[in-house]
Amino acid sequence: MTTTTASERSGATPLPVVLAGARGHGRWHLANIRRLQDKGMVRLAGVCELTPLNPEELDGLGAPEQSGDFGALLDSTGAAIAVICTPIPTHTDLALTAARRGVHLLLEKPPAPSYAEFRRMADGVAAAGVACQIGFQSLGSHAVRAIRELVAKGALGEVVGIGGAGAWARAEAYYRRAPWAGKRRLNGVDVIDGALTNPLAHAVATGLALAGATHAEDVTGIETELLRANDIESDDTSCVRITTAGSGRVTVAATLCAEHPGEPYVLVHGTSGRITFWYKQDRVLVQRAGHGPEEIEYGRTDLLENLAAHLTDGTELLVTPDATGAFMKVVEAVRQAPDPTPLPADAWHLVPEENRRVVHGIDGLVASAADTLALYSELGAPWALPTASANEVST
Repeated sequence: MTTTTASERSGATPLPVVLAGARGHGRWHLANIRRLQDKGMVRLAGVCELTPLNPEELDGLGAPEQSGDFGALLDSTGAAIAVICTPIPTHTDLALTAARRGVHLLLEKPPAPSYAEFRRMADGVAAAGVACQIGFQSLGSHAVRAIRELVAKGALGEVVGIGGAGAWARAEAYYRRAPWAGKRRLNGVDVIDGALTNPLAHAVATGLALAGATHAEDVTGIETELLRANDIESDDTSCVRITTAGSGRVTVAATLCAEHPGEPYVLVHGTSGRITFWYKQDRVLVQRAGHGPEEIEYGRTDLLENLAAHLTDGTELLVTPDATGAFMKVVEAVRQAPDPTPLPADAWHLVPEENRRVVHGIDGLVASAADTLALYSELGAPWALPTASANEVST
């Protein structure tokens, strides 16, 4: 078999891509690869799935090679890019499998289930000299830079903190979709599939980005409150307060047991105004003294498209592993915290027609936490007790 070098693969047009994990959230990646294939930027060269995709699933994507052996598939297709959208505990090993072959990476969030695994991945990728993009799509929003520029110009006065709110709903079936769903550990291996670390991880990462605290050394303290209404191991209702090296605070409250699910958002609090950023919609509301409210919708740079541009013309990567170090410190704090506290039976009810559990008053608590930068226990929730507090975070 003739092999190609990393530089030869990176110079190919369109860039050959292998997708590992093409079902579940992987379907989004399939659609995105189809979009970029239509633009002539990439082509789907291979799909790594234990059960091959059928022609209907591959509609418009040609006939990529399919295999359950990721390394062999990378070799046989001459892939330039691997998109990894597999269970969280597999991320590091698969990323290193690609990196050792000179294959560049788009790695889904969270990048790893522990800080040690994150460092093993990030250090291995750096040593291999390949590009790696972490899949926090919200950080591709042009609103992030625009908000940072407004803050730097003093539009809000002095920033006093950043809040994040995510009130989502998930049926009980959500926790049965895969063996690792809703787990903290599986067969002795860390998973850490909680509200803050997976489904609403973007709220944490976006809040840290707006605070200018993205690297591991930017985090000096983390407090968590982890709870669950569902019969799972991980948290489904939780909050975290992060202290940064600049003495700023980022408080994020999240639930998968909302009364009325809504769009998650991040709030930048200033002494003379505030900015609300609905990060899934790229929508921003600026409210400041002496001005009427201003709502703006921004564009977004897709992270696979950004990675492809990086490989073809040197465009700067948007979300490198090191730029997610602070987020991984939060994952580690959640991992090291005591197991989430079960909510008392009178704190939630079942919505039979949706087969999901709802925590009484949680929508208001989530919003109040983002508004006040307070934790659930400080807001008077009778069932909330601090489950872990770290005044110092080692780097």
